Amino acid sequence: MAADGGPPAPPPGSRGWRPGRGASLALLALGVLLLALLSPLIGSVPIPAPTVLALLVERLSGGAVAGAPCASSHVSPALCQAYGEIVWEGRVPEVVLGLLAGAALGMAGGTLQGLFRNPLADPFLLGLSGGGTLGAAIVLVLGVGVGEQNLVLPLFAFIGAAATGLLILAVARSRFGSLETLLLTGVAVANLISAILTLLLLYSPVSSLQVDFWLLGGLGEATWSADGIAFGVLLVGGTVLALYGRELNLLQLGAEIAQTAGVDSRRVRLVLILWASLLTAVAVAFTGIIGFVGLVSPHIVRRIAGTDYRIVLPGAAAAGAIFVVGARDLSLLVFPASVLPLGLFTAFAGVPFFLYLLYRSRGRSTFGGGG
Repeated sequence: MAADGGPPAPPPGSRGWRPGRGASLALLALGVLLLALLSPLIGSVPIPAPTVLALLVERLSGGAVAGAPCASSHVSPALCQAYGEIVWEGRVPEVVLGLLAGAALGMAGGTLQGLFRNPLADPFLLGLSGGGTLGAAIVLVLGVGVGEQNLVLPLFAFIGAAATGLLILAVARSRFGSLETLLLTGVAVANLISAILTLLLLYSPVSSLQVDFWLLGGLGEATWSADGIAFGVLLVGGTVLALYGRELNLLQLGAEIAQTAGVDSRRVRLVLILWASLLTAVAVAFTGIIGFVGLVSPHIVRRIAGTDYRIVLPGAAAAGAIFVVGARDLSLLVFPASVLPLGLFTAFAGVPFFLYLLYRSRGRSTFGGGG
């Protein structure tokens, strides 16, 4: 039986759905769309909102609409061109990357919670984000693949995240795979990764500022090429994970019952952990560690739309996208003159939520199913 606050074990099919779930998911999708349209209005450089909207329309239409985007605001052509660069090359790629990274982390978190049948599973808490950061740090410190970092960085981040995920999977499948063991393993792995990162920085102190970006998390390195890579990985990986929604539903009933329904639990778990690691890796490779997104997002969807993983996973992607970009917008509204790490804002929301889940899960010591 699932713990309070965690994913229940609904039989596949009709259960786990709630009235109004379609409207709830539509609201999540509308929230993503509104953030995509309105977040470029917010930035450290004050630009009139009508000018920003006119610049977006002009760029998206290829100049067919709003051919003179700054005419109504009486901005000089030189300043208008500068505004266009800020909006189109700075703010829009940043917002797009935030949406993609949040969606990847949300979907990875939902997958891990269903895979381990544990409400506390999360790419950040289980060390997947730290493993991806270590892979990225190796590229930055040792200068691996100089000139091809847009490809090499996600690859090494994936290797680090996947290795960590497979280790956690091995622990979870053992007879010692209790909730406490899972969390302690994540803490131990995080400390080991921190020690290795310290050694790398001692080897090359000049790289410390670059590595600090991965440890703090942010969207400041967003580019259109990074957005393209993240979109491609999310499109493929997210589709694969969403197609395993039925198998995740069956795994909630236990590995033995899932096996009788034709689910090869070992193969499914291996596939899911690898794809969840890939989504985590691509988010970490371009944004660094933004914690608790994968923890909070799936729970929000379960509250409003039920526990069917065919709904939870895409819903968690939308909730994660809103979480990350919302944190970005909040940081710029509260501290417009400073670039603060997004991890600060997601932690303020995620830590209390994590403590709440830990309190709700008290007295439960096992995952409730092996195999």
